[in-house]
Amino acid sequence: MKVDLSNLTTERRNNATMNLDELSVETAAKLMNQEDQKVAPSVQQALPQISQAVRQIVQAFNANGRLIYLGAGTSGRLGVLDAAECVPTFGVPKEMVVGLIAGGPQAMTVAVEGAEDSLTLAAQDLQDLHLTENDAVVGIAASGRTPYVIGGLKYATNVGATTISLACNSKAEISQYAQTSIEVDCGPEFLTGSTRLKSGTAQKLVLNMLSTLSMIGIGKVYNNLMVDVKATNNKLVERAKQIVMQATGIDYTEAEFYLKQADLSVKTAIVMVKTNTTKEQAEQKLTQAKGFVKQSIVDEKGKGDV
Repeated sequence: MKVDLSNLTTERRNNATMNLDELSVETAAKLMNQEDQKVAPSVQQALPQISQAVRQIVQAFNANGRLIYLGAGTSGRLGVLDAAECVPTFGVPKEMVVGLIAGGPQAMTVAVEGAEDSLTLAAQDLQDLHLTENDAVVGIAASGRTPYVIGGLKYATNVGATTISLACNSKAEISQYAQTSIEVDCGPEFLTGSTRLKSGTAQKLVLNMLSTLSMIGIGKVYNNLMVDVKATNNKLVERAKQIVMQATGIDYTEAEFYLKQADLSVKTAIVMVKTNTTKEQAEQKLTQAKGFVKQSIVDEKGKGDV
């Protein structure tokens, strides 16, 4: 079946790179860098829609729902990557942010033939996750027309879940199937049709915003510190100590002591220091403040020692 891609910006030839195979490495690198500089301004144009999506994801988290990314090829891989990195960065369970890629885990490294063309495969993947109305599903497709993503968004809509789309073309087909549609058009690719380039960079920037800003919205950040970092290796244990020092002004030895007392919970250690309380008392304050450090250290008069 013939598919018309002529109206997709991501498939058009870039007039600035027509003689790409004749350029010196230095000239090609300069040209590629110039093209990449178009990405951030293009993302800027979509900030209202990105902000709305963040609010929806926070709402899902507050209802004990999940953030589920859905995509094929590069789009799917970027979703899986962002989901995986939420675990150590924000200390969330791996079930809270999930990345689904057409064709399953093997598609992370090897293309699975026909997977992205299925309108039913994503529905099955979401069924396997026991999708509920409390979840938020983000369908990612550079072209904006991937059947796997469309099928997933349709199924999510039927379940009553929040639906968000992310495309790198204007008037994208997947936008019709989402409550909030994010469209970032960066112009034709440096290498015609290679959407792992500018489109992939744009998607990464947007996904960074969706996950990071949503985590801020549920108390995973104090000032600009990632206070829910999971100290799973020596580097992260040292980072945790640095965070406690930066948040409280105490020295390395004290930070090490409090972090040990707090069972490596950065948040608990900070609240212990700031409020001069025991681990149990600090944990209670955090629970009452729904995990927000600043609210946990506000005194009885409502003035915060932040």
